[in-house]
Amino acid sequence: MSSTIKSEITQQPGRGRVPVWSRKASSIALIYGEDNIRVDMTREGNWWLSPVELPDGTRYAFSVDGSEPVADPRALKRPYGVHGPAQTWTPPAAVSYDAGDLLGRVFYEMHIGTFTDEGTFDAAIARLDHLVDLGVDVVEVMPVASFPGAFGWGYDGVSLYATHESYGGPEGFRRFIDAAHNRGLSVCLDLVLNHFGPVGNYIAVFDDYYSAIHDTPWGPAFDLDGENRHHVREFLVGVALYWLKDMGVDGLRLDAVHALADNSPYHFLAELSDAVKELERNTGRTFTLIAESDLNDPIMVTPTANGGRGMDGQWDDDIHHSIHALFTGERQGYYEDFANRDAIVKAFEDVFFHNGTYSSFRGSLWGREVERSMDRRKFVAFSQNHDQVGNRAIGDRPSRTLSDAQLAAQAALVLLSPFTPMLFQGEEWASKSPFLFFSDQEGDAAMAQAMRDGRRAEFATHGWDSIYGTRIEVPDPTDRRTFKQSILDWDNSLSDRGQAMLRWYRSLIALRRRVPEFSNGAPVSVRWDADLLIVERDSGPVIAVNFGAARTVDNVEEILLAWPDNASSSALILDTGDTVIYRPLSQQS
Repeated sequence: MSSTIKSEITQQPGRGRVPVWSRKASSIALIYGEDNIRVDMTREGNWWLSPVELPDGTRYAFSVDGSEPVADPRALKRPYGVHGPAQTWTPPAAVSYDAGDLLGRVFYEMHIGTFTDEGTFDAAIARLDHLVDLGVDVVEVMPVASFPGAFGWGYDGVSLYATHESYGGPEGFRRFIDAAHNRGLSVCLDLVLNHFGPVGNYIAVFDDYYSAIHDTPWGPAFDLDGENRHHVREFLVGVALYWLKDMGVDGLRLDAVHALADNSPYHFLAELSDAVKELERNTGRTFTLIAESDLNDPIMVTPTANGGRGMDGQWDDDIHHSIHALFTGERQGYYEDFANRDAIVKAFEDVFFHNGTYSSFRGSLWGREVERSMDRRKFVAFSQNHDQVGNRAIGDRPSRTLSDAQLAAQAALVLLSPFTPMLFQGEEWASKSPFLFFSDQEGDAAMAQAMRDGRRAEFATHGWDSIYGTRIEVPDPTDRRTFKQSILDWDNSLSDRGQAMLRWYRSLIALRRRVPEFSNGAPVSVRWDADLLIVERDSGPVIAVNFGAARTVDNVEEILLAWPDNASSSALILDTGDTVIYRPLSQQS
């Protein structure tokens, strides 16, 4: 981006004069207040300014060249829904907090709408002490940018600066962030910068933002490398900086960055990374950027100075797939390539299973190798997440088919891995609550039917609708009952079974903190010894998971609680049947 154009775009006037960007408008009128007062805006460059300042709480919209009024694309508050006007709001000062580098810490992914019965930020605040007691370090919140209707995953946001009102709006999110910080928890926000949702998006009224040559699986792609790239990049970078600087989150998980089609020499992600580094220098805070990418390419986490995208970390689906296929025996869809039990060896040792190998799911060679010297904390590992549960036909978790011992083994492999571990809400008590895909289309019948048809077709294509030997009816994602089924079963966390699993998770996390070798990001070696899967480090503890016959069984309540100080000579052995086994490897018969 040239310095002249960048300066013109980023030097916005004060928010009270509600500026809006438009090159193509001939006139823009501001319509504000309960009486819908109408005033003409004045043009300064490509910014349009109102002649009046609006106090917080004022309703307002813009009419471009006499069109029907639409909301501000940079609105911070949308209390009237995605089709209604915006409302002025000024973020209060944030709690002073520097999270530091989030990599290597324990993440916990939550969806605000289903985390509690109430589905609000304030209700989630009441559960934060549970996460502190568990040992979680970082709360990763699924998207909260305003989206259509009352319920949804949030990946169809259309007002990227605003906070979804049914969760509690921006005021509620600020209370949540401050409450987390006051408990020593960091907050990472899942942010969607690859597309707008199809319902309630009116940005094209103001200017062109879409690419003429690229698209995404969800609709038009942003123009990151064409004639609109300057203002599009500024808009999207501004979204990210707003959530970090003004709202106070500590990191961003960037959704599906492989859909950010950009053929320019200076990739959008690199520009975003550099802008965040500048924000760090200006604020004295540390921010963490984590990409979701299916490209299996270490260029994502390579510094921009070395020609990389500059992300600090990235999700690693191959680790999940290798664990899931090994424990469940599923072979449909993208699990086909992970059928051999050595897949987990490669994924844990090499980071990516597909690192230049043939992917049958994609029908081509896929991925690139990760150097042995690269810090493994740059890669986020999990046995569950919103995608891998919610994108199943009935949103079923591994707890539907696996024993508690198998679930415990998965937890140990993730939490004691060299990667950055992430839990998905409720897995810590082996929740059996489904997490289904749900999306309120706010009365748009055609869009709702298209979504139903699309989901059914997707599952039929890859065999996901018959994974338990019988045809499965895919729940209607637009039905509120589908959303209600996905609310967490907190009562089950108080059961004997739930409490035993919670003790297990707490012990694993405490062990990760107590034994530095578990969290230093050093690579591991993995091998099979008959039916024993053994994860070894050059120095430090060994983990072994038993996939064979049960051996000597100790009291499950004492597992790991009595882990010896000299952990380097010890092993964690977990049976995949109904029991869990723990003893030093040297004592094996």
